[in-house]
Amino acid sequence: MSKEAMQFFRAGGFDQARLETGADILALDTLDQKLWVALACPVDGLEFDRQTLSLLDLDGSGRVRAADILREIAWLKTVLADPEELVRPGVDLRLLAINADSEAGARVLASARRILAHQGRPDAETLALSDALDTESIFQSTRFNGDGVVPVATAGDDPDLIALINDIIQCQGATTDRSGADGVTLDTITAFYSAVVEATGWLDGDSGLAGTPDGAEALLAVREKIDGYFLRCQLAAYRRDATDLLNPGPDLLGQLADKGLSDSLALLTPLPLAEVHAEGSLPLRSGVNPAWGAALEAFRQQVVLPVLGECETLTMAQWQDICALYQPRLEWMAQEPTSAVMTLGAERLRQIAGQNRQADLEALVASDLAVARDVEAIEEVERLLRLRLGLHRLLNNFVSFRDFYAGRGKAIFLAGRLYLDGRSADLCVRVNDVAAHATLAALSRIYLVYCSCQRKGGSEKMTIAAAFTVGDSDQLMVGRNGVFYDREGRDWDATIIKIVDHPISLGQAFWSPYKKFAKMINDQLEKLATLHSQQSPLSSFQLPVAPPAAASAPAPAAKTPAPAAASPAPAVPAAFDVGRFAGIFAAIGLAVGAIGTAIASVVTGFLRLTWWQMPLAVLGLVLVISGPAMVIAYLKLRQRNLAPILDATGWAVNARVRINIPFGNSLTTQARLPAGAVRSLHDPFAEKKQPWGVYLVLLAACVLAGAVWWSGLLPL
Repeated sequence: MSKEAMQFFRAGGFDQARLETGADILALDTLDQKLWVALACPVDGLEFDRQTLSLLDLDGSGRVRAADILREIAWLKTVLADPEELVRPGVDLRLLAINADSEAGARVLASARRILAHQGRPDAETLALSDALDTESIFQSTRFNGDGVVPVATAGDDPDLIALINDIIQCQGATTDRSGADGVTLDTITAFYSAVVEATGWLDGDSGLAGTPDGAEALLAVREKIDGYFLRCQLAAYRRDATDLLNPGPDLLGQLADKGLSDSLALLTPLPLAEVHAEGSLPLRSGVNPAWGAALEAFRQQVVLPVLGECETLTMAQWQDICALYQPRLEWMAQEPTSAVMTLGAERLRQIAGQNRQADLEALVASDLAVARDVEAIEEVERLLRLRLGLHRLLNNFVSFRDFYAGRGKAIFLAGRLYLDGRSADLCVRVNDVAAHATLAALSRIYLVYCSCQRKGGSEKMTIAAAFTVGDSDQLMVGRNGVFYDREGRDWDATIIKIVDHPISLGQAFWSPYKKFAKMINDQLEKLATLHSQQSPLSSFQLPVAPPAAASAPAPAAKTPAPAAASPAPAVPAAFDVGRFAGIFAAIGLAVGAIGTAIASVVTGFLRLTWWQMPLAVLGLVLVISGPAMVIAYLKLRQRNLAPILDATGWAVNARVRINIPFGNSLTTQARLPAGAVRSLHDPFAEKKQPWGVYLVLLAACVLAGAVWWSGLLPL
């Protein structure tokens, strides 16, 4: 820890911790959190290594909090012998900076040297992050790696164990080992052997059952059809005239005359197995439905012959005896396990159950997990390397906003730069929900422009909020397009979709009253012109339209239809009545007269002033008009605060991060010609200029002469 007092710098109107050395970083646990600029930040949407932020976000909440940073600092105190390694330039970690005297440091140091040894550099004194991330090469030559996954290579030269691991992977699925190979875990081993025990128990239940599995399959293939046949025979015995209805007629059989084999079989399949008759015996060979001939022959060979011997027909009683004989086997078959181990076959399942190598596999898993502590140290090496690379920068955007105010680097919450309306805005942040963000960001008193950005034909999209702190808002409106460059230099098409209006600059505030007055005059003139054009007599004047010329030959007379209801005649526009608008014209005349009288009074009063009082009067008039707007704008500009903008994106800003006028001017840049540029003022398409300068000089001379004469200094 630093023995010196912690230093602070002032920016944005408040004091911020100056973190220059590694000792300053490790001393952060002594800094009151009320002095931290931020207490939390989101993991996503920042221009910072997301893996490092995820490492700090131990609870997976999606946010990094002050407590997460303090936890890492406490760990660094036990691991590092030289805290200045946290601020040293470069990307490699010096092994000499690791504290070998502490338990945590010794474990990290041993793991770092193990990584270097696997890479063929056992004597190296520095380690890069890429070395620690190359876990596949680290663990390829290691039998156990602490992840609890046993690949085939772990079985060594034992062929039975190798075959068993492959069977488990086939039936239960594979888990990827740290080395990149497929393997099994304790859970998959347990599930596999449970399925094997269930399957072999079911297979053993076959002993003592009548019939054969093939016979049961043949019986199931025709069981429903035979049951249906004997039911129809019972109906035929119940009612003699039912025979004709139960057997297919000539019309149905006649449909087979022009059908192919597949279509014929499709028509025959729903028909009974044989001709239905009251005697109720099923022929097994002749007189059988051709669509069921093969299935019925398999039933005769597999079931009837072994049970009844050679016979040509099957009675209903014989059929019931066969079903009763096969019922236990059918029930056993219905209980067949559905697990994937059944694909291994009965012989292989009995072999696996007989070998019983489950204990050997579980021992391999235990041996692998036994080195988990050493392997976790490799993850701690990655943790140390990531903190060595990014912690100092993160703290300068978390504990303090030095990167934002000092301008030495880009703050991690800045998304890029927006070019729009002849200006570039550097204060741009990513936004997920525009409506929610704008609600809170409006409290910042900063003029914000929300832009929808896309590139590659719309396949990549994002939304940003850009702050404009220089110029005016005259040409900033929804729908305008610009170009946004992200931190990687990629360009995006940007379109304004929402604006949060606030004062931008004092210049805008100075001219705003005159612009509003000019806009009001323009709107009134447009309304007056519109009203005049609508009420003008010429607006209702219509040229007479000549009737169409008659045809050269008269058309034959046609029978006149009955007259329909008369349609209303078109309305005739009323003639312009001057009297109706006499009051309006009188009011306009009075207003013009009043304005003229007021102007004359002002001019008269102005001319009565002495010559040196006239400039002061003009200046006072300007201050009266523009002064209030400038004062209000100045007060609002001094109150601009970055905190609501960041809070709306998931930050927890702990200070009033103010953006005063000078600093705001640095966040937005207007278009300027480069130094030493040569300008040609000749514009061939410029509008013809009026000699307003001459007019103003003559007017000033007349006013001055009148003032001198009015004061009596100039005799008649």
